[in-house]
Amino acid sequence: MLFFCGLFSGKLTDSYGPRWPLLFGSVLHVFGMMMVSLSKEYYQFFLAQSVVSGIGTSFLFYPTIAAAGTWFKRHRALAFGIMVSGSSVGGVILPIMVQRLIVEVGFGWAMRITAFLLLALLIFGNIAVKSRLAPVRTPFTLREYVVPFTEVPFLLLALGSFFIYFGAFLPFNFIIVQAEEAGLDADLANYLIPIINAASVFGRILPAHLGDVYGVFNVCILFTLFSGVISLAIWLPAASSAALVVFVVLYGFSSGLMLAIIPALVASISDVQKMGFRVGALYAFSSFGVLTGSPIAGAIVTSQRGGYSGLKIFCGISLLMGGVFVILSRVKLVGPGLMAKK
Repeated sequence: MLFFCGLFSGKLTDSYGPRWPLLFGSVLHVFGMMMVSLSKEYYQFFLAQSVVSGIGTSFLFYPTIAAAGTWFKRHRALAFGIMVSGSSVGGVILPIMVQRLIVEVGFGWAMRITAFLLLALLIFGNIAVKSRLAPVRTPFTLREYVVPFTEVPFLLLALGSFFIYFGAFLPFNFIIVQAEEAGLDADLANYLIPIINAASVFGRILPAHLGDVYGVFNVCILFTLFSGVISLAIWLPAASSAALVVFVVLYGFSSGLMLAIIPALVASISDVQKMGFRVGALYAFSSFGVLTGSPIAGAIVTSQRGGYSGLKIFCGISLLMGGVFVILSRVKLVGPGLMAKK
């Protein structure tokens, strides 16, 4: 829902500015988390967290991306990197915080405390996020949703993003279970996700500056291919806790940039006043990769009777394919020259 609803939240942001989409998303996200605290059945968790809170986060993500893009051009990739590094900081703190709260006060109050924390942060966010440009209102038309995909560079970039997200979240979703089944201490295994997110804080900020200097496409390609290579070269044969920790640190760093810089790629080939919609359209297309990647990976694990080698290969090849499509998009824009900045 976070990705797919970008079709609507991005368009509303372009037409009305970030204020109202942000306010709507804030109310929906906090309400969804409160409802999670009261949930008992699976369908209740699904509706509260996946649907209500998911739609809410979509109306938080795209307005902030679009608003930030209006303030920067020369250092836009760095600005996006700094902004989305906040999600990595949250990814370090929240899993540990929630795990401790569940032990201390139970699941319900753990979710309520988290919701109140989010409410406080979102109040600040609603005050702080502004767009430099006045919104341009245009009617909703089906043709508008199709036009970006008739542009070959955008279409190739969308395909690249699809394959990147097809595999990018698999280490996040499976690394703990795989590590525990490989014999890693359970306490250390639970810290693997915070370690990935901690590494991605630096990956989202430091290399993003390189995107402004050497070209966002060039840097995205480099880090996407690197993420695919280490998935095959390190994660696939990893048989010790040391190897797994090395992988999560490297993958956190490289995937942090890979996932954070995609909006900057869209911005570089878009009118800034249509950026919210075009970023949303690309992410809506990519949402099918997010939606299907983990179930397919889970089916691969089941077919191997609990083996994870197929999942790791699937992850690595998906990322490499994503990198290839981003290369093709870059070639369509500036040609095959390696030194061209794009």
